Amino acid sequence: MSPASNNIVGPGPMPAALKPLWLLALLAGSAPTMAAQTADGFVEGASLEILSRNFYLNNDYRSPTPAGKSYKQEWAQGFIASFESGFSTGTVGVGIDAHGFLGLKLDGGKGHSGTGLLPLDDDGRSEDQYSSAGGALKFKASRTTLALGEMTVQTPVFDTADKRLQPEYASGVLLTSRETEGIDLQAGHFHAFKNQDASTARGDFSGYGATTRHGSIDFVGADLFSGRPVGGAVYASELSDTWRQYYTNLHATVGDLFVDGNLYHTRDQGQAAAGAIDNTAYSLLGKYRRDAQAFTVAYQKINGDTPFDFVGGDSIYLPNSIKYADFNGPGEHSWQARYDLDLGALGIPGLGFMARYVTGSGIDGSHAPQGGAYNTFDTDTGTYSPQQGDGGRHWERDLDLHYVVPSGPARDLSLQLSHVTHRANDAQAGDDIDRLYIVIQYPLKLGPS
Repeated sequence: MSPASNNIVGPGPMPAALKPLWLLALLAGSAPTMAAQTADGFVEGASLEILSRNFYLNNDYRSPTPAGKSYKQEWAQGFIASFESGFSTGTVGVGIDAHGFLGLKLDGGKGHSGTGLLPLDDDGRSEDQYSSAGGALKFKASRTTLALGEMTVQTPVFDTADKRLQPEYASGVLLTSRETEGIDLQAGHFHAFKNQDASTARGDFSGYGATTRHGSIDFVGADLFSGRPVGGAVYASELSDTWRQYYTNLHATVGDLFVDGNLYHTRDQGQAAAGAIDNTAYSLLGKYRRDAQAFTVAYQKINGDTPFDFVGGDSIYLPNSIKYADFNGPGEHSWQARYDLDLGALGIPGLGFMARYVTGSGIDGSHAPQGGAYNTFDTDTGTYSPQQGDGGRHWERDLDLHYVVPSGPARDLSLQLSHVTHRANDAQAGDDIDRLYIVIQYPLKLGPS
């Protein structure tokens, strides 16, 4: 059994460069808070949710893999408890958020281990069970909240994922402010990360090539005009001694049409732990709804000699980052076609279907800077070995059926059945794989909804 982490983790030291940003944000957030705020109360505003998650994952490889396995399969049961208190009354309200997790192996021998559902022991076998816990202390003044500890994070430049048995968590400080109507400010400093198959958080932030040991990530940004027909976002982040990353979004809804554009720019910073980086990624998506159906087309392009890299499982707000592949190779351009159908409108409430296809080409990793994380030196051959070659291409097809019980004793029980197919040539360096997901979830909510 993996050891549980039951301590609330506090924030690490804050870089001097970020302190002016935090002071500005704090001043902006606290200016209108001289009067006592309205609060539901620590206990009165509290809620507890226990989510039962049953997860089956099957990977059928159609090409050789580095691990020498042609087949991986694991089945596990997880329980995720999430507690959120309200805030005490007064000028500055105080509260606590906490979470706990228990994962149990139901099936998965050594020969089939390694799907990411369960941690592995030193012999390469899936652990029979693992658990973790954490929490954060939070303060609220007016419409500004400061949280310190372990938490989930959602921003375009650092976003913890929830794609397996256990969600990812990050440890640090997060400030959110909604003092100005239509503008949501966020600033954060995080020094540790808990992966989806881990029991403890570590100071490691890893991407496609970047691996920052005992590092940290800082960010500041704003979502603009939330809930309006036209909106956007601007964010900036810094992964210690690795890169600075900037993000801009603009989106609009016109009748049944939704249009969304994203732009990232990444440059190496400090000691450039991942090597020289000068990368721009952008995308444009259009989605048209017609009654129970939706049709989506998206284009995505990566400009640069290195992949568009990121840390945190969901820290890529580009539309062609889908179930298996991110379509983020150096020089890659990709197209997506997607179809959604709400079967509730056809007499089966709670049932939805999705199908999409993405194809990417033009990948050329042969010009990645030698000695960097994306073109390392191979001591066996005495040459540099780029992650991807010249002329890389691949495609992915996703089929998804999702059902949520709309009413009755089993209300909110959900079943998701997903099938993924990915094929690539040698230059793209991805796996040829067929993947099957079966996920059954049931939330039990206690306290205010």
